[in-house]
Amino acid sequence: MLYQFLLNFVDSFSFLNVFKYLTFRTGLSFFTSLIIVLIIGGTFIKFFSKQKILNPIRNDGPEDHIVKKIGTPTMGGVIILIGLLISVLFWADLSNLNVLFCLYIAISFGLLGAFDDYKKIKYSNSSGISSKLKLTFQIILAIIGVSFYVYFNDYQDLTNLYFPFFKNLIINLGWFFIPFSIFVIIGSSNAVNLTDGLDGLATVPVILVAACFAFISYVTGNIVFSTYLQIPYIEGTGEVSIFCGAIIGSCLGFLWFNAPPAKIFMGDTGSLSLGGSLGAVGIITKHEIVLAITGGLFVLEAVSVIVQVISFKLTGKRVFKMAPIHHHFEKKGWPESTVVIRFWIISIILAMIGLATLKLR
Repeated sequence: MLYQFLLNFVDSFSFLNVFKYLTFRTGLSFFTSLIIVLIIGGTFIKFFSKQKILNPIRNDGPEDHIVKKIGTPTMGGVIILIGLLISVLFWADLSNLNVLFCLYIAISFGLLGAFDDYKKIKYSNSSGISSKLKLTFQIILAIIGVSFYVYFNDYQDLTNLYFPFFKNLIINLGWFFIPFSIFVIIGSSNAVNLTDGLDGLATVPVILVAACFAFISYVTGNIVFSTYLQIPYIEGTGEVSIFCGAIIGSCLGFLWFNAPPAKIFMGDTGSLSLGGSLGAVGIITKHEIVLAITGGLFVLEAVSVIVQVISFKLTGKRVFKMAPIHHHFEKKGWPESTVVIRFWIISIILAMIGLATLKLR
């Protein structure tokens, strides 16, 4: 919005040409979202506390959570989304299909998460809407978004699946690309949602993955860098780096309030939206498998829940003391801060591995 407005004056004021550079606008996107979240965060926390928009604690969770976390406001994802959306609207090219796709996923999944948070708050339990209903809504929203994205996209190799570490290993998914993309978005959304269980645990890995994909989207949209790295060149993908920059800024600002001990939780409003957005970015850049590597912590959390459920249903026994796996380590006696920091370290390592795949082909 502001970006397009400023371009009208480029001929009169040559210094405005700087706004044509993706790196400059990505930086502006980062700082805009960061400043907005830092400014409005405190006000929203006071408002949520006053309105009793508080986080329901799992009855079967670690015992100290009931003592330490009860009474903490939730739906902090609203703060993240405000910073994210304003920043993208200011600095991104809103005629770019990739940006519109990301915005759709962020908003629609954020609204679904807000509805889930509302149900939890209204009935004072941690269940919210049923998992089947939530999944149904996610599928519908993802189908709509992916269908429109495919219909209006003129990229010839859109349905290709590229494998890291292999230069020429490419599979054309054909029409299976649509259900595959839906799976990536929903899987990513739910994986981040499952990870969001401790103070700051999900926020930092989201920042790391978004930072990786800010770089990936930039080089994918640059014919020189993409040729050098031997990755597919996709015109217009560079604009997604501005969206990723907004995610980083918003989450970093939110971390100011979410750092232990958290003054507010992002809730499903934030986790479903951020996770779905990362999935969308992975699809746009054709780096879906790299997304699974850089976001390996989210994958681990999701797999731990799946393994726990399958094991209990088949054998009546649990593999972990509690799932997701971060609660398992809490049950083993690890302090919350230890779990969080060690999981952050794992995320950093996985992010570095994911970036390394760009050159190791």
